[in-house]
Amino acid sequence: MNVLPRRMDFLQMEEKWQDLWEEEEIHRYDWDDDDRPVYSIDTPPPYPSGDFHMGNFLNWTYFDVRARYKRMRGYNVLFPQGWDCHGLPTEVRVEKAKGIRKSDVPPDVFRRMCEEWIEQYIGVMKTAVIRMGCSVDWTTEYRTMEPEYMRKIQLSFLLLYEKDMIYKGEHPINWCPRCETAIADAEVEHEARRGRIYTLPFVTGDGELLIATTRPVYLPACVAVGVHPEDERYRHLVGGKARVPVFGQEVPIIANDEVDPAFGTGAMMICTYGDKADVVAVARFNLPVVKLVDGRGILQPVAGKYAGMPIEEGQRALVRDMREAGLIREEHELDQEVGLCWRCDTPIEVVTALQWFMRTISLTDRVVETAKRITWYPDWMRQRLSDWATGLDWDWVLSRQRVFATPVPAWYCKSCGRIRLAKPEELPVDPKVTPLDDVCECGGTEFVPDTDVMDTWFDSSMTCAIHAWWPDRQDWRRQFPASVHPSGQDIIRTWAYYLMVRHLALFDETPYDSVLINGMVFGSDGRMMSKSLGNYVATPEVFSKYGADAPRQWAAAGGSTGTDIPFRWEDVEYGWRFMRKLWNACRFTGMRLQDYEPAEGVEPMLLDRWINSKLQRTVEKATEAMEGCDFMNATETTRNFVWHVFCDHYLEAAKTRLYGDGDGKMAAQQTLLYTVETMIKLLAPVTPHITEEIWRTMYDPDHSIHVSEWPVYDESMIDDDAEKTGDIVIAAISDIRREKNRMGVSLNASMKSVKLYAPDEYAEALRLGSTDIKDTLKIESLEIAVGEGGDAHLGDYPEIGYTVAL
Repeated sequence: MNVLPRRMDFLQMEEKWQDLWEEEEIHRYDWDDDDRPVYSIDTPPPYPSGDFHMGNFLNWTYFDVRARYKRMRGYNVLFPQGWDCHGLPTEVRVEKAKGIRKSDVPPDVFRRMCEEWIEQYIGVMKTAVIRMGCSVDWTTEYRTMEPEYMRKIQLSFLLLYEKDMIYKGEHPINWCPRCETAIADAEVEHEARRGRIYTLPFVTGDGELLIATTRPVYLPACVAVGVHPEDERYRHLVGGKARVPVFGQEVPIIANDEVDPAFGTGAMMICTYGDKADVVAVARFNLPVVKLVDGRGILQPVAGKYAGMPIEEGQRALVRDMREAGLIREEHELDQEVGLCWRCDTPIEVVTALQWFMRTISLTDRVVETAKRITWYPDWMRQRLSDWATGLDWDWVLSRQRVFATPVPAWYCKSCGRIRLAKPEELPVDPKVTPLDDVCECGGTEFVPDTDVMDTWFDSSMTCAIHAWWPDRQDWRRQFPASVHPSGQDIIRTWAYYLMVRHLALFDETPYDSVLINGMVFGSDGRMMSKSLGNYVATPEVFSKYGADAPRQWAAAGGSTGTDIPFRWEDVEYGWRFMRKLWNACRFTGMRLQDYEPAEGVEPMLLDRWINSKLQRTVEKATEAMEGCDFMNATETTRNFVWHVFCDHYLEAAKTRLYGDGDGKMAAQQTLLYTVETMIKLLAPVTPHITEEIWRTMYDPDHSIHVSEWPVYDESMIDDDAEKTGDIVIAAISDIRREKNRMGVSLNASMKSVKLYAPDEYAEALRLGSTDIKDTLKIESLEIAVGEGGDAHLGDYPEIGYTVAL
């Protein structure tokens, strides 16, 4: 057996293996392998922001540990990687970087800017993913902005339209005035803010009706006043009229059981549209719609003298004028929740617009039912998906008024307005640049292109099928549904949900069999790690000091799956120290096995049976944890065995035999060979680089540990008696060694005598292990007496005393 070198540059070693793994293609998915079971990972394609910090590192560690473990279990693992290029985040970043708005330049110019920006950051993020040791199959790499990918997205659009799951209509939607685009409910972030509420006088036949509102600017769009039907204060007003202050329109007073009598004055103005409650009331009572703001958040002519102002400016001006006119009866601060655009933090407005929608509300029961059937890691995360689905009020608005995204594949007949969707053979297509040569049913030959594009989530919510190579391989369902969908707890409402509704609608099947959720990583300030907060730790900073295997241990062992964890340098340093400990132990093992020749009939001694039994329990527990994506317990169980059972106890106890001759030495060598092989396999998914180096040096130079067989639990090696006896023997060796050290005596020095005092049930164990105790501690004379006595007692077994003579 080859021996590990005394010194190793772990950082250089890691990069060496990353290159060799790619050359050897050990991470490749074999599309033609019909023998091995498939394990497919729905790797979420990230936005290539260029920022790869330890929060991202946690996500990818989870993906990769799962992939490596399943390969060792004999699966043909499909571990793809794509890049989610389109969408609002890219446009916002490019606008900021270039100091422009997308409308300042021609669409094709802005699109090229986005593509160039994306490519440079894909390179940055790909380098980081490779450097951390992710076992991605890079032959599967894709970009959602590529024509081939857009073809598949547009095809799914056509198929859903045929199923009547996609429609176009004018409905209230969430709108970002800054980005000038519709956004879905899932893209609205909610933030608690301190605002003001104003009490205003509406005039009725009985006098003033006071109404409290946070947005007086919506007075011009007020179309009704609502009161609760059981509110005695206002019941007599129902059916009458109220005159709106400043703008003077008369609106009906209606009974609406959605009104909260305890909020404000108990009366509510219904506007188009101040919020979702207004949307519900307008639809329920068939109220008129008044357009107050345009797509840029500018007040329209109905706002009178305030027309042309941005909505926030109009609010300030109106409030100022009402104060001067004495029309504000009361005002005070209050805590409120404000809906914000997920990318630019601009307050969301609710507007009515003609948009493309997907029918998702009708699938709510299917989503909840499917969420219950699939496996969740951790299990309690399934409720988040169910709660989100059941809490939605609107269908998914698909269309966006942007540039850098997949175009809606549609034209409209200029004569009759009929929709002409692209045909599958025409895909991919951008109607804005591709003229249509066709004849409408009405005989018209001129067509107007649809200028909208699709929500970026419409791109990324097809990954389960696209990773399986839909629709181009006939056997694509062999890789579908995905075995696991890894996701962050913050995007269950988007990625996990949209994947679910999309695939249920298209294929009538769940897109994934299980969901693996990672938590958030917190910086030193206790907040979620992010570039905007400046509290993040970039991966190059960690790699340059500790490489990848040390922080991978932090990620795997930092907390239970799905829970938030802090990033702590000391946890990475612990991982680094563990690697040194593992390396030195394996190097010692290699040195002691250089002359080893396997032989038949070698019987393991007490401490060999002791560690073999404990190793099997470790295999059982680590395997069970890995199966359940419990990476923390899998990692900690194995590390504790390596450091505190194998290194601290067994190696020390076996050294005397290993330096000697005969059956005792061979038994120890046999045990060492098997133990090291097993424990580095258990560590391989979490620490892939150092275990590969040890494996190729000591065991198999021609084949990777990552395609070797995962250790199989062997119940026949469980030996309760050996464990019980060995624990007592090890406790005696450990405590006496500490006493020897306390007395200032070298651990290699001989001891004249040791006398152990123990009750009957322990004395027999000490007799069985007397040779190990005597040889390990270099005791000239060892006596075991039944009964009480001794100058000191064992920490774990206080019934056992001992006396030492140097």
